[in-house]
Order: sequence, then C-alpha cells, then structure tokens
Amino acid sequence: MDWFVPAVARLVEASRRIREEKWRFSGVFACVFGGSIFALNTLGLLPEVPVNAPSVSLVANANLAVATSTPAARVEEPVQIEISAINLAAAIANPTTTNIEALDGYLLKGAVRYPTSARLGEAGNVVLFGHSSYLPIVGNQAYKTFDGIQKLAVGDMIDVSAVDAVYTYRVKSVVKKNAANGDGISLEAAGRVLTLATCNSFGAKSDRFVVTADFVESHPVSTR
Repeated sequence: MDWFVPAVARLVEASRRIREEKWRFSGVFACVFGGSIFALNTLGLLPEVPVNAPSVSLVANANLAVATSTPAARVEEPVQIEISAINLAAAIANPTTTNIEALDGYLLKGAVRYPTSARLGEAGNVVLFGHSSYLPIVGNQAYKTFDGIQKLAVGDMIDVSAVDAVYTYRVKSVVKKNAANGDGISLEAAGRVLTLATCNSFGAKSDRFVVTADFVESHPVSTR
C-alpha cells in the first residue's frame, strides 16, 4: 500500500496542472476571440442581425391544393336578341314597372324583359315578351318582333346580348297555350333559363306561343 498515496498525489498534481493549462488556454482564446470581434466591428464587417424577421415554415405536401378565388358572376340586363334559325333580331327594353299600359308602350319598340324576371348571369327565368303579327303590311315593325318563334325546334340556339357579353341558350321546348286560359309563366327556375312568349296575332289573341331554352355559355362581345 506504500505506493498508493504517492500515486494519488501524482494524480492530484497532474489534475491541478491540467486545470491550470485549461484556464490559461481559455484565457488566451477569449482574448483572441474578443480582439477579432472588436476588429471586425471596427471595420464594419460584422453581419447585421435582422429585426423582427418573420419565421418561415416549409411544409412538404404532395397533395397540397392551391386555392384560387373565383370571381363573382356578372349580372346584366339584356339589350339584344338574335335567333339565326328564324332570322330574328330585335332590341330588348328593360322597364322597371309592371304597369300593363307602360309595358304595352315598350312593346311598341321591340322585345321587353318582364321587370321581375331574372337578368342575364343570374339563376332564374329571363322572360322576354314580344308582339307577333302575320299581316302582310304593318305600320310598326315592332308588331312582328317575335314572328316565327313557334317554328323553333329543340336544339336551336338563341343569343341574348348585354352591353359587353353574349349569352347563348339552347331551345328546350316550344309549346302553344290558349291565351284565354290565362296560364302564367313561372319566374322560378332551376338554373339559368330563358323564356320567350308572344301571342299568335296582334289584336284578337287566341293562342300564345312559349319557347323555353337552357343556358349554354357566355362570352365577351369582342370574341364573336
């Protein structure tokens, strides 16, 4: 056991020397590091630390869908109707009153959209009225606005124009109703529908022709 105490003493002395060398090295390193920082700061070479830099989180997701905003559909009043199948073209008025006498006055200038019916671009029934007359001679051509709509066939196309866009409809049905029955036209409709209505003669009205068409598409006037 005589060797134990000297061995421990030597270990303690070695440990003391190691600590002294460590602190000596640490002191030298701190001086060198501090001097370098001071020199770089004096020369303006230290990078600036961003203030209030936003944190960015990157998430990898192969199924991530990019959301896009859908612009709201335009709602417009019709100003012109064209049906190439029967060579029909007429201006459309958009009165704000449902007074019968006032509407009759508008019908003397062309087709009329019923004021409480839908407008172009919105869900519902766009209802257009127009006179028809098969007299050989009439003083006002507006009496013939909707001449021939009863000759339309299922699938025929109808173009209704607003100021900047054309709305195309496809004929779904053509029916004849007895004007004396007073059958009304519903303004409610699923989706976007167009209805044309006229009596079969100007003056004594015995029958009424009603054409129903479904919306197909719309496009700017400039692309026609």
